[in-house]
Amino acid sequence: MDSPKLLVVLVMSAAVLCTAVPGITQDAVSPNAPGGEDGIQKAIHDYILAHPEVIIQSIRIAKEREQERLAALAGSKIATFKKDLLDDPTAPILGNPKGDVTVVEFFDYRCPYCRQVEPFLETLVKDDPGVRIVQKEFPILGPASVNAARVALAANKQGKLKEFHDRMMARKPNFDDTTVLMVAEEAGLDIGRLKSEMNGPDIEAELARTREIAKALRLNGTPAFIVGSALVPGATDLETLKSMVDDTRRGVN
Repeated sequence: MDSPKLLVVLVMSAAVLCTAVPGITQDAVSPNAPGGEDGIQKAIHDYILAHPEVIIQSIRIAKEREQERLAALAGSKIATFKKDLLDDPTAPILGNPKGDVTVVEFFDYRCPYCRQVEPFLETLVKDDPGVRIVQKEFPILGPASVNAARVALAANKQGKLKEFHDRMMARKPNFDDTTVLMVAEEAGLDIGRLKSEMNGPDIEAELARTREIAKALRLNGTPAFIVGSALVPGATDLETLKSMVDDTRRGVN
C-alpha cells in the first residue's frame, strides 16, 4: 500500500480506537503529531500490544457504525420506492389485501430459504389478520426461476396466484418448465391465456422494476423482507417478523 493510503487507513483506525478506549487521544494520532506517520504507527502498535482486547472492541464499534449506515441508506431507498413496494398493482398480494401493515418479500420459487421462511409467513397472516404480504418476484436462480416468476405473475392476472403459489411451494425447488405448467393447470389456470400473457410487456416491466429496486437496496439474494422502513436481507424467523410488524404499527420503524 502506498504511503498516502496507508496514512488514511492508520488515521481511520486510530479514530475508531480513540472512541473505543480512553488510552489513545486524538492529538496522539494526528498526522501533525511528533514523529508524523511513524509516530502514529508506533502509538497504535504500542497500545495494541499493551491492550489486545481493544482490537475486538474497535471492530465491534466499526461494525455497528457500518450497520447503522446501511440501515439509514436502506430506509432512504425504501422511502424512494415506497409506492412501487406497497401499491404495485401487478405484484401478487397474500394475506389481507386491505391489511394495515405490509410485509414486502423479495422471492424466488427455487430458493430453499424462501421455502424455509414460508411456514412463518403462513403463521403470521393466520395469527394477524391485519397483515398483507406483497410478493416481489425476484428470480435470480436461473431460467427456471424466471419462468416460474412469469407464470406466477400471469396466475395473479387470473386471480389464481394463491392456488398456484401453494402448489409450487409444496414441491421441491428443482422443478423444470414443464412441471410449472403442470402445477398451473392443477391450480385451475387457463393455460392458453397463461401462455399468451406470461411473456407480456407488463410482466416484463414488473420483473425489470423489481430488479431495479433490488439493485438500489443492494439485495443479492432471496428472501429479503421490508416492513415499514426496516429491511432484513435474508431468511428470518417468525418472532422477528412479528416484531417488525408490531414496530411498524407503533410507528417505531
